[in-house]
Amino acid sequence: MPVPGRGDSNPYAIWVAEVMLQQTQVTTVWPYYKQWMLDYPTISQLAAAKQDQVLKSWEGLGYYSRARNLHRGAKFVMSTYAGSLPVSVSRLLKIPGIGPYTAAAIASIAFAEVVPLMDGNVLRVFTRLTRLKSNISLSKTRRDISAELTRLIPTNHPAAFNQGFMDLGRVICTPRNPGCGQCPLSLICLARQTGDMEDYPVKPRRKNIPHYNIVVGLIRRGEKILIQRRPENGLLGGLWEFPGGKIEEGESGDNALLREIKEETGLDVSLDQEIGTIQHAYTHFKITLSAWFCDWIEGEAQTHAASENRWVLMNELKDFAFPRANLKILELLSQ
Repeated sequence: MPVPGRGDSNPYAIWVAEVMLQQTQVTTVWPYYKQWMLDYPTISQLAAAKQDQVLKSWEGLGYYSRARNLHRGAKFVMSTYAGSLPVSVSRLLKIPGIGPYTAAAIASIAFAEVVPLMDGNVLRVFTRLTRLKSNISLSKTRRDISAELTRLIPTNHPAAFNQGFMDLGRVICTPRNPGCGQCPLSLICLARQTGDMEDYPVKPRRKNIPHYNIVVGLIRRGEKILIQRRPENGLLGGLWEFPGGKIEEGESGDNALLREIKEETGLDVSLDQEIGTIQHAYTHFKITLSAWFCDWIEGEAQTHAASENRWVLMNELKDFAFPRANLKILELLSQ
């Protein structure tokens, strides 16, 4: 499958594609990328959009700071660079949300700057070719790899070199069971010669992923449901969610929910029926999330743990951007 943004000369399209592809599979990105470029075909149209609209367009893709940074970056480009992305890595790095890799991708692919791209695929190919035993999480290791790749890049075709390396890692030099028989570099690959391809790249051992039990409440007051917007800074910033939180050790789910709702909103509520339970995994932790219908008794909703509260009709929930875990709860309701 082709990769979004590759082979495109539009620097904005490359920017969007590379941000979406961060920690997300190509098959997942394609429909989002196509719709995004229809909704926001230019930097100026993205900059003019409301953040809620942008987050709704990103809903389900995860890592929502990427969407917020794209939006902020577009505004910055409009005000600082008159709506056009600059051609050099050094100037691209001044744009909010654009880091070294994305800056290099835009500069190399769109503007033919001789700069290496170092995503996970490139690091895997390079460390197998050289049997590099240094930990790739270390800054020094990455600097050394970058210097060597810079030496190898042909000055007349930097984009082709970079994209070739990335595609080689994505399609052939895969993390498990690499297709060495189809690899054009197999004769010079040191790991292929020794048969220890899957030992590279060298990474630190992964830590155990913690698990949390979470409970949330869909609080009803008349025909409306309370939703809260998460603070801008932090996990899932700017998205809407239902009030709730972690179940503490030795605490029952219903008691935890009543406590969390009181702490977060100041409301007194009563529990009604349980909606259901879902499992969800984030990058650094996993959750079991249970949801209940609750009925408002008294009080005015406070924003102790949120930036905004809003009472909305059930059929209006679809208009707000929710984290994937909350969307799974809404899917239970639709069933």
